[in-house]
Amino acid sequence: MPLVLPPEVAAASLPAGGETAWWVWVLLLFIFSFFLGIVSVLAGVGGGVLFVPIVGSFFPFHLDFVRGAGLLVALSGALSAGPSLLRKGLADLKLSLPLSLIGSISSVAGAIVGLRMSADSVQLLLGIAIIAIAVIMMKAGKSGYPEVGESDVIARALGISGSYYEPTIDKTIDWKVRRTPLGLVLFFFIGFIGGMFGMGAGWANVPVLNLLMGAPLKIAVATSGLVLSMNGAAAAWIYLYKGAVLPLIAVPAVGGVMLGSKIGARILSKVNTGSVRIAVIVMMLIAGLRSITKGLGI
Repeated sequence: MPLVLPPEVAAASLPAGGETAWWVWVLLLFIFSFFLGIVSVLAGVGGGVLFVPIVGSFFPFHLDFVRGAGLLVALSGALSAGPSLLRKGLADLKLSLPLSLIGSISSVAGAIVGLRMSADSVQLLLGIAIIAIAVIMMKAGKSGYPEVGESDVIARALGISGSYYEPTIDKTIDWKVRRTPLGLVLFFFIGFIGGMFGMGAGWANVPVLNLLMGAPLKIAVATSGLVLSMNGAAAAWIYLYKGAVLPLIAVPAVGGVMLGSKIGARILSKVNTGSVRIAVIVMMLIAGLRSITKGLGI
């Protein structure tokens, strides 16, 4: 049977009884997702990395359904931006395809493993992962145009290189990458974590592409969206097949994030993104600690 989640899990997907009606939580989820869409654009992080720990920790929804919705949240944002980035020459298919192939396989494995674990175990591991991600975000640097002396053998064989026009300096930037084997290994683990916890992996994709492999920052950000869309789609099918995607949770979440993302893109130039990023890191630390305590039954 495709639906392998037990009946008691499905029944726990939305709160029953009590003083708060179920539709109030759905409405609150839409409002939260709307503001999450704005914040994720301003802070330069994927919506999934914030959606899963915060909703899983502070909303009365079962974590399996939250993770399923989180993958769709991350996937929808990446798919909406992908076509325009490809047309502009910023997202590169030759760079994204080998990384996506490795990441898709591991994301499917991560989704299967995650759905076989108890909710408390996943909640505990999610909290630890979120705090680790917040620390990485605090320490991760960025390089607009890394200097790459010589491409590695795999990059040359696959023809991973290119150029794009940079209007801010009125110059065409030629780029190539290095350390492709190590990048493939890291993307395997990134895909596994993304599939297991239902999170987007932009927080890890961009540093690996930019700082490790030497892709220019804009190429790294744009290509990360392509990788995320392929990896997220692979893992999302597992959650759909297992019955862990509930429209009553996924629809308001995806709708709110997409609407908020459009507004966030419009006000991006008027906001101090550094301050927003600090606020996001603080939110992740709080959500991570809450997730750990929830997983421990405290």
